[in-house]
Amino acid sequence: MIDTPSRLNISQRAAQLPASPIRKLVPFQEQAVARGIRVFHLNIGQPDIPTPPVFFEAIEKAQLKVLDYTHSAGTRSFREKLAAYYSRLAPGITADDVLTTTSGSEAIRFAMMTCLDPGDEVLVIEPTYANYKSFAIEAGATLKALTSRVEDDFALPPVADLAAAIGPRTRALLLCNPSNPTGKLYSPDELEAIRQLVLQHGLYLFSDEAYGEFVYDGLSYTSALALHGIEEQVLVIDTLSKRYSACGSRVGALITRNRTVWNAALKFAQARLSPPTLGQIGGEALLQLPESYYAEVRDEYARRRDFVLEALRCMPGVLVPQVSGAFYVMPRLPIDNSDRFCQWLLESFDHHGQTVMLAPATGFYITEGLGQQEVRLAYVLEIDDLARAMECLSSALEVYPGRMATA
Repeated sequence: MIDTPSRLNISQRAAQLPASPIRKLVPFQEQAVARGIRVFHLNIGQPDIPTPPVFFEAIEKAQLKVLDYTHSAGTRSFREKLAAYYSRLAPGITADDVLTTTSGSEAIRFAMMTCLDPGDEVLVIEPTYANYKSFAIEAGATLKALTSRVEDDFALPPVADLAAAIGPRTRALLLCNPSNPTGKLYSPDELEAIRQLVLQHGLYLFSDEAYGEFVYDGLSYTSALALHGIEEQVLVIDTLSKRYSACGSRVGALITRNRTVWNAALKFAQARLSPPTLGQIGGEALLQLPESYYAEVRDEYARRRDFVLEALRCMPGVLVPQVSGAFYVMPRLPIDNSDRFCQWLLESFDHHGQTVMLAPATGFYITEGLGQQEVRLAYVLEIDDLARAMECLSSALEVYPGRMATA
């Protein structure tokens, strides 16, 4: 018999796709719940803050008889509302610069599929949002990482190192600001260094700004759309999910002034027909909320951040970075292996019938072997629940078999 290659193998692309570091522990969480353990979910950015009622009211008032397709670029009215929002940050943005997407994830995918060819490289600052890896694999591209360190509060690596990493196939730099997973807010000086870099080397700048409203300590974030001289090189990724605690709306946007890029991305949008109709209807109402809404939510996250950082600093051996934005912190723990520790929390530990679910940091690094002592923690629960979760974590670190002498 002649051996022939199987036609029923999965694709190399699918085989290379990593499991989500945020969701891969779900089976162990389900088993813990089945044993009667209460699990505090700090592993995923799902806020417990109520979605503003105007979202649901707008859908109800629409009184749709048929739930039909919208334009592939999204409804004109939604795009106008989002353009008005961004015009506060970068004057001159119009609805013609906005392409509505099915979540921010699709906006990232469209950016990569539109601007990259198979074999191209994208510079990222690690630790970085885990799903960027998957989107790059789908596009046939490679993420090339420059490492930031918890000891330096995850500051931007030296510009000389960034420049040295640029090769003949480097096409873009991908930035998440404020950062998921670190909570890092890039300073005006750091953004200026990035602006000069992409201008000098002719790179696209993919800027994920999903957490732009969540900035603390009187600071503010600068949208990449406001960086002068690189207007044609900037693609901003946005989403309603985090800003309005509307993760299930699955509505986001790709924003760019580059007409060639926008028109090319529209072809990918046409291939999937249209973004969610109900999400856009409700999203229009969300985008008309007053500034006071953002201030109230920001203040609540600031309180949660302060509580969590103080609790972590009280735990022996834990190194806690500065956090100025988003709703994540990535501390270094005195543990041998973050994947093993996070699984152990669900499989073998409980504190008075409770435990905490965290995301191992290994999944947020491109460089193999990094993140072994770090975890990502999302402070998306009310403070009473955060207090119980921090008590669980503190107790767990005291008895974890793989505890190390120093962090």
